[in-house]
Amino acid sequence: MNTNSSTDFDWRLVRSFLAVLDQGSLLAAARSLGVSQPTLGRHITELESQLASVLFERTGRGLLPTRTALQLAQAARQMQDGALQLSRTLAGTKSQAGGTVRITASVPVAVQLLPPILLDLRLALPDIQVELVSSNQISNLLRREADIAIRMVRPDQTSLVARKLGEAAVGAYAHRDYLARCGVPAQPAELLQHELIGSDAHPAIRQGFEAMGFPVSREAFALRSDDLIVQWQAVRAGLGIGFFADYQARLDPAVRPVLAGQLQIPPLPIWLAVHREIRTSRHIRAVFDFLATALPAALAAGRGRS
Repeated sequence: MNTNSSTDFDWRLVRSFLAVLDQGSLLAAARSLGVSQPTLGRHITELESQLASVLFERTGRGLLPTRTALQLAQAARQMQDGALQLSRTLAGTKSQAGGTVRITASVPVAVQLLPPILLDLRLALPDIQVELVSSNQISNLLRREADIAIRMVRPDQTSLVARKLGEAAVGAYAHRDYLARCGVPAQPAELLQHELIGSDAHPAIRQGFEAMGFPVSREAFALRSDDLIVQWQAVRAGLGIGFFADYQARLDPAVRPVLAGQLQIPPLPIWLAVHREIRTSRHIRAVFDFLATALPAALAAGRGRS
């Protein structure tokens, strides 16, 4: 045996040897491996030369393994198993989306909509760590303040890739204890006779009343806060009627819809945005794709409550 090369087996030669051993002919083995018959024949000849042993006897019925070939078969199959395991390991390593992804979302989305989704994300992609920025400010993806943004407005920067995931319906809600104590409004104008909860600095709710023909001042709201979670907890405590996305309101069955179908409140669009350059990052793309599927399902689950 050539001792200089006996320990430097080319895996292709061992693979070809096992194929011939299993198939019984060069032609069948070549077909199974997707190589030409002459190539396979050269592999067997080269391996026999390295081992200084004949591995197959040529007969009219094909190739018959010699005693040496049968002795080598077990070690060759162990090499095959090892090569397959190595291939699977490398494939798994390449497919793993490991790393940290920084996500920014509005406070209600971050606090109330995302946690169950992040649980599913963790189970599906355990090698990814998430940094969640809970803010009503629109983080600037251009300055890399976040990798992925969940926004209620469509980004207009050309360097960003944005996908509209759906819309979050918005309605008026109150705790059942408040409704039992103060009554249930039967028409939009009756809202002005109730304890209202809304924003302090942001005029969106007041503008909504004006659009319905009921101009109101800040003083019409018994409780004002720009923190949407404060507003939500105030409604849950029975302080009055507030305005929320359906996915928020469904979290507490004691919080009931008010004037369902009578208030023409525009839904909130949900956009998923990522910088065009980092979209190709394996772990960022994995999270982007996961959220693109999970968020619409979560939004749909909150619809149709009455």
